[in-house]
Amino acid sequence: MLKPNNSWTWYYDSKHDSLMLDLGDDMIFRVSIPPKHLITSAYDRTDFTVDDASVFQTFVESIAGLDLSEPRKAELALNAVAASRFHKPMMPKSWFFHTQGEGCEPQEADIVTLETDAGMAKFLVIENSGCASLCMLAETSSLALTSTKSMAFCDTIKVMNDRMQAYVVESSVNLALVG
Repeated sequence: MLKPNNSWTWYYDSKHDSLMLDLGDDMIFRVSIPPKHLITSAYDRTDFTVDDASVFQTFVESIAGLDLSEPRKAELALNAVAASRFHKPMMPKSWFFHTQGEGCEPQEADIVTLETDAGMAKFLVIENSGCASLCMLAETSSLALTSTKSMAFCDTIKVMNDRMQAYVVESSVNLALVG
């Protein structure tokens, strides 16, 4: 997994019309957030801060149990940091998702599941703003929202918390019988 350092730099690349993160050693990460969803400070060159590194570590620890390759985990964590710092506020679009009884009260970096008519998927919570949360799709397969609209890996959406269920990592326990 990537280790953040003080040479990392956020910048906007107008040629690629995208927010980028210069990781040094000739490595550039292209953020998946569309330009229309970026706040104005995303267009300024800024350092990857100690706060960014802390948020990155929080996301890395949270997604460790997901069934994703290490490069995909790094991509998800970096996009999540970018979203937590540079994503514009947005209105919830909860109508795509089924209500889940009591729902849940997610915290930053929690993994939750959301269900549409087409299926269920895991999401990473970027931020909770009270009754709704900004979430990022944490699965490599796309999720159909309607017959004509879908979400791809690392796409964001704001959803009311009553549509979410806490994701529980299933782990097998190997027991040895002695005696």
